[in-house]
Amino acid sequence: MIDEDLMQRIKVGAIFLLQLYKVTTGTLLSLFIPQSCDNRICTVVENYNNNEIYHKSVLYWNIFSMTTFFIYYIIELRREEWAIKYLDIDNNKADNALKDIIKEEPTLNKRMDKLNLFYYRSLCVNIIVYTINIGLTIKMIKDNYHSMSTLSCFTSFTLLVLMKLYNSFEVAYNSIKKDKMTSAYMSEFVSFNILDKDYVEEKRKSEEIELTNIKLEEVKDVTESIIPQNN
Repeated sequence: MIDEDLMQRIKVGAIFLLQLYKVTTGTLLSLFIPQSCDNRICTVVENYNNNEIYHKSVLYWNIFSMTTFFIYYIIELRREEWAIKYLDIDNNKADNALKDIIKEEPTLNKRMDKLNLFYYRSLCVNIIVYTINIGLTIKMIKDNYHSMSTLSCFTSFTLLVLMKLYNSFEVAYNSIKKDKMTSAYMSEFVSFNILDKDYVEEKRKSEEIELTNIKLEEVKDVTESIIPQNN
């Protein structure tokens, strides 16, 4: 039987790879948007080698925007991995059921709050950087406009990225406001609402071992106290 956590990780990885393509084309707009080169569409290489000062500046900001996206993705994936490892999804319980359950696990509760806050802040920085990226690109395509393909590509590329940012913001904001851990990759943005069964079982075994060790120590102490009296 395939482990449920493994299936969740595979699903997250597959969705991430699809989003990686969208983000690459949606941030490096100065390379992938059709532009005019002597009444024809420039190639990607020609866009890259364009040494016009403003075009080059936009390219550098495009790269910076893509970098902030990758950093944000690392934080998002780290958050998702933590949730898969320590939490689980039970469709028979309410989405906010975790709020009461996790209070009994102060360490996990504190870690969840930190991950949600860090995720939200990194997302806000990324939104600001990408908004500037769009503004700079609009002027660039205005100066290098070729045809309707220029406008249609710009619209489609940016809309895909903006949809991702909007969905992520909804996940991050609701996670902080409602004190929950909402997945950014599972369908319909499901919420992890219970503790992971593997984590619970591992903790139970650890507590049993600790209790056994305590009992052994008590028996040892009693034995040592009785032996001297017999001597």
